[in-house]
Amino acid sequence: MFIIMQKEPCILIKTALGMEKIVASRVEELNRDLEALPSPLGFKGLVLVYGCKDPELDAAEIEKEVIEADRVLVIQAHAKAELKDMAKRAAELAKNRISENECFAVRTVRRGRHDFTSIDVNVVVGDAVRKATNACVNLDFPDKVVLVEIIGNEAYISIYPGTIEWKKMRPGKHSVLSLFRKVAVVQMPYLGPLDACKNMGIRVGREVQNFEVKELVVAPVGSVRARELYEFLSGVFEGIESRYNIQARSYHRRVERVQVLVQDLHQLVRDRRGEPIIVFEPEGEHIAKLKDELWEVFRRNKRINLLFGSREGIPLGVYRYANFVIDIAPGLTLSTEYAAAAALIALATVLHEKLGEEK
Repeated sequence: MFIIMQKEPCILIKTALGMEKIVASRVEELNRDLEALPSPLGFKGLVLVYGCKDPELDAAEIEKEVIEADRVLVIQAHAKAELKDMAKRAAELAKNRISENECFAVRTVRRGRHDFTSIDVNVVVGDAVRKATNACVNLDFPDKVVLVEIIGNEAYISIYPGTIEWKKMRPGKHSVLSLFRKVAVVQMPYLGPLDACKNMGIRVGREVQNFEVKELVVAPVGSVRARELYEFLSGVFEGIESRYNIQARSYHRRVERVQVLVQDLHQLVRDRRGEPIIVFEPEGEHIAKLKDELWEVFRRNKRINLLFGSREGIPLGVYRYANFVIDIAPGLTLSTEYAAAAALIALATVLHEKLGEEK
């Protein structure tokens, strides 16, 4: 049976599942005046702290000393887990913490059974805060965040700067998908022992799907053993599909499945004459010196062909037809399964600033 202590908590700690008792013990070791309750009402990933004399100071000490504490939130207001009471308490708290020149967002995490949803809380509390402060709402990049943490019949409210939120995308960061969707990865197949061919194909397939490139061209040189090529291609499709399924479930946008083609490497170079050809081999110039030229190539063309060797490198004769021969890790020779991924990351890194300037 789980019982929340009678006095009101002053700090709410969020932690990884299974770390609740460790965090509670560390908090009580830091300050003997504090009492910590792990997994209140059986809800994992939470620790409630009681007995604070100075909640802000105690929270700062916990953040500094307890690495297992992912988020340490000072509870600034308590409410019953009822829409009207939460809205009232949040509005009262916001009057002195959010100015009319700022924007805010409400974030709610609800634990337990209620006759309302987290979205209902966001709407009702958000409307009350807006009326109390005349502040605007900005769900993506707010100046202030109103946190409503509901545990059973109790709600704990805090207001913090929006900068405490870790976001994948924020001002100053630009999506590189537009670059990758112009890329044709031209990969010489890994040939040899059949199990190695299959495993390498899986890895290559997962990598190109991870970046959602325009297409993957498997490009052997001359005649090759059909069974080895078959195993490599089988692995490629398996890798693409496994990664695509994960992306489709977890991304909140449409995911593009990578198209796979097969063409002899030399014929591909002939066929795509007039398109940018970029060879990635250790003999090339370091990528950092070419960022301006590379940006112009990506800006002006709909398809850019990136060529990667396998157990053998790209034939030297192809170098003459390449716009660039590029090295991304001087002194190292990258293995087949990492070459394309490393090159795409390097391109994204050196072109990110240019991408921002264009926007």
